[in-house]
Amino acid sequence: MRLSLVLALAATALSIPAAAQMTQTAPRPAAANADPVAAERVKPFQYLYGSAEAAGLSIQSWHALVDFARQRVRHRPRDSVVLAEGSSFADPHFVPCGKKPLAAVFDVDETSILNLGLEANAAAGVSTGGGMVSRWAQTGANAVAPVPGAVFGVNALRKMGVTVIFNTNRSNKSAEGTADAIAAAGLGRPVHLKTLFLAGDDAMGSRKDGRRWTIARDYCVIAMAGDQLVDISDLFNARDLSVADRRQAATRGWVAQMWGNGWWVLPNPVYGSGLQGGIDEIFPADKRWTDTGAGQ
Repeated sequence: MRLSLVLALAATALSIPAAAQMTQTAPRPAAANADPVAAERVKPFQYLYGSAEAAGLSIQSWHALVDFARQRVRHRPRDSVVLAEGSSFADPHFVPCGKKPLAAVFDVDETSILNLGLEANAAAGVSTGGGMVSRWAQTGANAVAPVPGAVFGVNALRKMGVTVIFNTNRSNKSAEGTADAIAAAGLGRPVHLKTLFLAGDDAMGSRKDGRRWTIARDYCVIAMAGDQLVDISDLFNARDLSVADRRQAATRGWVAQMWGNGWWVLPNPVYGSGLQGGIDEIFPADKRWTDTGAGQ
């Protein structure tokens, strides 16, 4: 660096008031008398709702999904990415597209919107039982935010002629509140049973395959995304799948080829089917390590 430039930078720094310099450079002070219980309680929520890392990962996923959809719009696929009725991991079949219009299907909670108001209560130690989740679905629209990248994603899809459809396990008794929340997050207002499908819309309860088949009957679904694998296929939540088998099912064969190629998963380390398994289920016995050098 030239001396003249160094002197100029030094003069600029000296011209900044001391308070401003402290604002720019001083580390954030630790909270006085921080409650260690509260600090521990909020940890499971920090990554998804507060971190730049989770925001970047979500935006990255939405960009990749839009790029993929753009290719499918240019080169129309023969088949949807929705598994047809009767499919299995060993024998998969996808719903044919025919001449149906294109669509993309998304979960709502922690895929399209972040439930900040509800999860703030949970992080503060307030019980979310006693019907709170149902009341939240009906009245919590003013305390949500879009998942980073979601507004860009849904707008880009609609601009290229892809219908955006939401498929959520919120109850159909909360259809209006759910539509309010989606609209409040800047994602447009969906119409129940047309671009919004909920638990109770068919006889399959919280299983989403029936709703997916209903959607795929009228649309060529080119992309699906969610924070739980039930947002992709109910096969992943079969009761006879162990933790290890479920992971293997997601990482082998034709399934492994679907991630980022029609199927997307967004981060959610706070709740859901991904949070299961004890130490022995997660860490294989042949991958354990003992520190033989300890104490030397």
